Amino acid sequence: MPHQRFPLATLLIVVCCLTSITSLSAADQGPIIVAHRGGAYEYEENTMEGFRACYDRGIRGYETDIRMTKDGVLVVLHDDSLDRTHQATGPVEEKTVDELAEVVTKKGQKLLYLDELLEFFADKPGVYLELEMKTKNKKLYPDSRIAEYCQKLHKAATAQQPAGSTYVFTSFDERPLKAIHEIDAKAPFMLIASKPCSTEFIERAKALGTNRMACRIEGTSRAAIEEAHKNGMIVSCWPGRAVNDYYMALGLGIEVHCTDIPTVIQSVKEQLPEVAAK
Repeated sequence: MPHQRFPLATLLIVVCCLTSITSLSAADQGPIIVAHRGGAYEYEENTMEGFRACYDRGIRGYETDIRMTKDGVLVVLHDDSLDRTHQATGPVEEKTVDELAEVVTKKGQKLLYLDELLEFFADKPGVYLELEMKTKNKKLYPDSRIAEYCQKLHKAATAQQPAGSTYVFTSFDERPLKAIHEIDAKAPFMLIASKPCSTEFIERAKALGTNRMACRIEGTSRAAIEEAHKNGMIVSCWPGRAVNDYYMALGLGIEVHCTDIPTVIQSVKEQLPEVAAK
């Protein structure tokens, strides 16, 4: 997707409405921009092409999805099956690494393994990386598989995490969040829910022992975010699929904006300080 340019009048309106951001530098202004699945609307999702292109564009926040093969190898894939994104069918959880060796995406890119992604970031400090644990389907991840999955994920992530980077373990499923916390009480972890920020969700995150929560941006109010902040929460909002979603993230005052169009949002973010200075 080519970078978009936005009318000066539009940018001026945003800056005037959000006066609190005018004193921030280009690097610190607003929430962290996180490339959802490596920029799912701009590149094939969860591919090295996307992660590499976003990094080269100056983006330092990423979100990805982790699954485990039948023989215990961690791979990067969102769906319960390969059907939508790859030239293959069925769950990776029912296949061995050897069976996945020739699997490629719809456009011919190889299936990405977690170790490959972590190796890419290993010499790049200052990265914020969300590792979503895709274990909600209990047929694919019965309770008996959670411990092995979490132990392997934690070991792999911490072994290659560079100084100055933040790797956050995230999930809709409370089981791996609890398991990660038991493995490493200091590991940052985040509860995700497909609903707006609310008192109920804040209390649920607190009960798990985390200070991080991810909620849908639609329906989330400034008052709800302020309540989350009063409770010590770091808030991520998703999905970001349009520039207006980023403007909303600025207005809400959240810490992390997870977007499918990260390079477009990066362009907008870079223009704001220039406009504010005029």
